[in-house]
Amino acid sequence: MNFKELNIIPPIMKAVTEAGYSKATEIQHQTIPHILNGNDVIGCAQTGTGKTASFAIPVLQLLDKNKETVKGIRTLILTPTRELAVQISENFKSYGMFLNLKHLAIFGGVPQGKQVAALNRGVDILIATPGRLLDLVSQGCIKLSHIEILVLDEADRMLDMGFVNDVKKILAKVPAKRQTLFFSATMPQEIRKFAHSILNNPKEINVTPVSSTAETVKQSVYFVEKNDKFDLLVHILDDQTINRSLVFARTKHGADKLVKNLLKSGIHAAAIHGNKSQNARQRALDDFKNSKIRVLIATDIAARGIDIDELPHVVNYELPNVPETYVHRIGRTGRAGYEGTAVSFCDREEKKELINIQKLIGFNMSVAVQ
Repeated sequence: MNFKELNIIPPIMKAVTEAGYSKATEIQHQTIPHILNGNDVIGCAQTGTGKTASFAIPVLQLLDKNKETVKGIRTLILTPTRELAVQISENFKSYGMFLNLKHLAIFGGVPQGKQVAALNRGVDILIATPGRLLDLVSQGCIKLSHIEILVLDEADRMLDMGFVNDVKKILAKVPAKRQTLFFSATMPQEIRKFAHSILNNPKEINVTPVSSTAETVKQSVYFVEKNDKFDLLVHILDDQTINRSLVFARTKHGADKLVKNLLKSGIHAAAIHGNKSQNARQRALDDFKNSKIRVLIATDIAARGIDIDELPHVVNYELPNVPETYVHRIGRTGRAGYEGTAVSFCDREEKKELINIQKLIGFNMSVAVQ
């Protein structure tokens, strides 16, 4: 479906066109009409399907329609990581470029001064991680009494990361009469139960089940001993036609160790994970996006903030314990119509994980030969 068929106002339509988009994704064309009609929405779709635009576009349109009614923060978007907050902010900047609406992303790990100064200048849309939001609310820097629309983005990851109590505290501070939008890549029973407890008669949209992987991604597996994985990684990365590669490690320590060893091998790399400072994480992400470094090593939580259309290559250096995580990992490539390659390393201790992944996705990956 074309965006033109979704009754989007001309200023946003112009911005969407300038961003290079004409066709709405499945999650976008199913959710945008419900949100514009004022419904609460539960949206479940895997990473890379355009969830951010599916709430950013209608939120901008709804706020623009009633822009003279209220002064203060009118939309609050909660998201679990700093990288995601920055990514969402960039989306609002892009789609709202021709509207007179102000947005701001706030997150921890950096001094609060600039964020507070921006809040004092006036904000319509606030994108926030729970911890920094509650901190600034407690200081009296933020009032949530005028919230018209509340968005919980990447809700499954937010609750997995232990933010459930913070989210409940925030819910107690926003008006009971509001529109609530709940987006998640997965929808386990406990997440759905929580969603229904905070939403009012929501429209539930499920698109592209988590068990499916994009057809644009070529998937293969190397059977390799644990001690030989690093040499195999270097061999693969020696292929200079791979201009960018996202490598997944299970642990923060493992990610740092990989970077150190890759640098010794002459391969420029950086790591992105929860123990890194905000500046270090953002610098690594920017350098990767701008091709200043070819290789980014990531843990699963940090990777949720990586939004790059033309990412050709993903490596599962270690297989994840949870099969659905594999789908999210390789969903970083093969996006926006581009083709991608995902290779996985499997040692003898990981064969159970491989069996579970292949059972979930419904086929056996081709076996690559070293």
